Amino acid sequence: MENKIKIGIVGLGLIGASILKGLQNKNYEFYCVSTSCYKKAQDFSKVAGDDIKIVKDSDIVFVCSTIEQTPKKLEELNKFLKKDTIVLDVASSKAQLLDKKYNFNFILSHPMAGSEKSGFDAGKADLFIGAKWLIEKNNPLAEKIIKDLGAIPLKIDMKNHDKMCAQISHFPALLSFLLFDITDDSAREIASSGFRDMTRLAMTNANLMNDMLKNNFENIEVCLNLLIKELNYLKNLSDDEKIKVFNAISLERAKMYDKDGKNIFKI
Repeated sequence: MENKIKIGIVGLGLIGASILKGLQNKNYEFYCVSTSCYKKAQDFSKVAGDDIKIVKDSDIVFVCSTIEQTPKKLEELNKFLKKDTIVLDVASSKAQLLDKKYNFNFILSHPMAGSEKSGFDAGKADLFIGAKWLIEKNNPLAEKIIKDLGAIPLKIDMKNHDKMCAQISHFPALLSFLLFDITDDSAREIASSGFRDMTRLAMTNANLMNDMLKNNFENIEVCLNLLIKELNYLKNLSDDEKIKVFNAISLERAKMYDKDGKNIFKI
């Protein structure tokens, strides 16, 4: 019988739990670590507990801790993992991790999938299906697992990662919080699907939102300044000129997703 690939998962929130659930019934063996909810992973895993050394014999380890905790977990792993062990982080900010060197084979990565929900129970087996999974370098085993999750591995220069994520994730989340906060009760009472969709990210875990602001503030601030500049530009246009601008933006947005909501944009 073929030996099963051993996968370690450090952190069992939304992403870690979704990796675990998404790879069930495939040829993998799981070693899961969490300080708070490892018992929920026991039915899915070979071993689950709160000691990080559980993952020591893994072929590949996914570090799915918070942005703030990820560097600490990597340093802990660095004390005992073998040099040929593959380790991927999934943090949405890379500023703390760029150019870091470890004894193991470290790969910066980020699955472009998520939810405003958090915790093990929010994990979904189909979370990554059709999503791009950013990686800094090619690796056959990592890419196989990413594909088995239904995601699409995409190699990018991680030095540009935080700038891009500020534009498409962190800044929109901040806007969602602020948009909800400036509405009064009478407006909320009559709000429908447009407001619901625009403010969905305002339910993002507060600790995660704080980590985004703390670790990627400079790029978020650039987005904010660009938005202010855009608003001032629009304010000074005639009505006809504004309509032309809105039409052009609308046409570009229409090209970005197919009828099923899949991103089909190509540079």
